[in-house]
Amino acid sequence: MIRPSTPESISEAASALVGGRLIGLPTETVYGLGSDAANVSAIKRIFALKNRPADHPLIVHIQSADHLDNWATDITEMARELASYFWPGPLTLILQRHSLVPAEVSGGRSTIGLRAPAHPVAQLILAEFGGGIAAPSANRFGRVSPTTAQHVLDEFGNAPDLALIVDGGPCTIGVESTIVDVTTSQPKILRHGKISAEDISLRLGVDIENDVGGESRASGMLAAHYQPTARVVLAGDPEQANQLVASLSAINPSAPIYRLPLYDSVESFACDLYNQLRTADAVGASTIVVVMPPSSPGLANAIRDRLSKAAHR
Repeated sequence: MIRPSTPESISEAASALVGGRLIGLPTETVYGLGSDAANVSAIKRIFALKNRPADHPLIVHIQSADHLDNWATDITEMARELASYFWPGPLTLILQRHSLVPAEVSGGRSTIGLRAPAHPVAQLILAEFGGGIAAPSANRFGRVSPTTAQHVLDEFGNAPDLALIVDGGPCTIGVESTIVDVTTSQPKILRHGKISAEDISLRLGVDIENDVGGESRASGMLAAHYQPTARVVLAGDPEQANQLVASLSAINPSAPIYRLPLYDSVESFACDLYNQLRTADAVGASTIVVVMPPSSPGLANAIRDRLSKAAHR
């Protein structure tokens, strides 16, 4: 099921997409569960395998900004500027969906999420396939995203619709892309990622609104998401984490507690976060205690967002 990234596996992945099957593919953020974004039957297979609500939009991965007009209309100069500057990279743009693109890929909405991944293996698959790849994170809906090929296999095993998983190594960023809505003159951040509102504002010369709550207009906007089986408990600092571990242990001494390590950088934290949450489940932890990073633009706020949703009950 897992194939090393070779010319043969790249061709096999592209052929699977042409045939309407699903693949696991690496990106710099997390591993995706990919299908032909123009094939309605294949898109429905993603929703079925993930147990994903049909109205929850997918993100379509394309090679570069040169392919924008195949998937979107009414593309503003701001959108083109962001695509030109940040792509390939961890930024998803919400645009008006082209009328020829299946509504199913966008959860029935008139908009579409597009990004060009920076991972070289994803780029090779896109080039070989020649179309767009709808690729949400390769996990059951609402659960912890995968950052290795093994995580994808652990999640889906030998699911008949999954043709293969192309191994591109561990993801280098580890949390999902920033999502920005550029359908109006006032861009809005819908999901935090490595690229911050400040990065986007500096590039465009306009203020960026924060609009991460409310209805699910894009991936990852629900209040509860990215959740392991174990309960996640958040601490503001190491001392509070110690107190939480002590009090939880006193309440139920037989319930295993898993404490995430402290990291030297937010980059290391983000890269290892989902692996740690999956490890806690694998060892049978009942509770995971995590020290939240201080609020800061970019990855720190992305980590805080993921952990807050993982802890939501």
